[in-house]
Amino acid sequence: MSDKSGIAWTNSTWNPVTGCTKVSAGCKHCYAERDWTRLGVNPKAADYFGRAFTDVQTHAHRLDQPLRWRRPRRIFVNSMSDLFHDRVPDLFIDQVLAIMMLSPQHTFQVLTKRPERMRAYLADPWLYDRVLEAANNIRRAHPKIRLDEVPVDNPTTGFARHIWWGVSVENQETADARLPILLETPAAVRWVSLEPLLGPVDLEKGLGPNPTAKIAWVVCGGESGPGARVFRVEWAREILRQCRAADVPFFMKQMGAAFNDGRFTLRLRHRAGADPGEWPEDLRVREYPRQMNDTMRRMARLTDSERREILSNARIKGRLHVPD
Repeated sequence: MSDKSGIAWTNSTWNPVTGCTKVSAGCKHCYAERDWTRLGVNPKAADYFGRAFTDVQTHAHRLDQPLRWRRPRRIFVNSMSDLFHDRVPDLFIDQVLAIMMLSPQHTFQVLTKRPERMRAYLADPWLYDRVLEAANNIRRAHPKIRLDEVPVDNPTTGFARHIWWGVSVENQETADARLPILLETPAAVRWVSLEPLLGPVDLEKGLGPNPTAKIAWVVCGGESGPGARVFRVEWAREILRQCRAADVPFFMKQMGAAFNDGRFTLRLRHRAGADPGEWPEDLRVREYPRQMNDTMRRMARLTDSERREILSNARIKGRLHVPD
């Protein structure tokens, strides 16, 4: 859990669940598992110390962190796990979702490699009732935050546009398996992370003309760390071309530690290849869904007192509105 994240497409990370198990080729050099080797031997990292990475645990004491972050931010949910891992109880996911619904000033970015469970969870007809119950329990536990005035709308409708539900895809095989499930998932905003991208991917089915069953954002990146597999520039250019054709925002995160420019495999000065100044100019693209761009841009123009007033209204009305 971090107030500031080194992940380029988010601002902060929130880990109410830690630990995971591998499900596909993209997991081979998992960055969370690499970090675990350091955290697992650090007595000060109490939630990690002495545990194996495959020991999946929930952490109730971390649930309320977004309620205590006053400044609006993009929050990556579970950078050290998968919210939809089969060892995470539905009732705990209910609490995570209730916290997100009670924090409309933030944007929550959820990623999973287990889209079947995410689809089933969000399609459950009893989900809204369970989330309302979890939200009421959270309100009672935090009487000083005025959560009673924050309405909790159905999390799978357009009212919950501050929660982005996404899947990780690394090659065509995982795209073919996961994207159709994502498109069937009840959600206001769907997105895809092509990290680490290990081969060419055709996203055409997910970038189609139907706005109610369409990917809203695509992130692309090569693999970092020891043993990183090659990331080819033509793969990224093809993804960018597909996004441009479908008018979908594209975010180039990094070229990875083994970047092939079409002729040679290079080691860039930045060890993860995350410095856009080292990239081909046409791939220096870091876009967000347009709603987020407009909101963040307008917030930047406001005074501190104006921001405080807007955040106060967000807690009362249940959604963030920034005037033009």
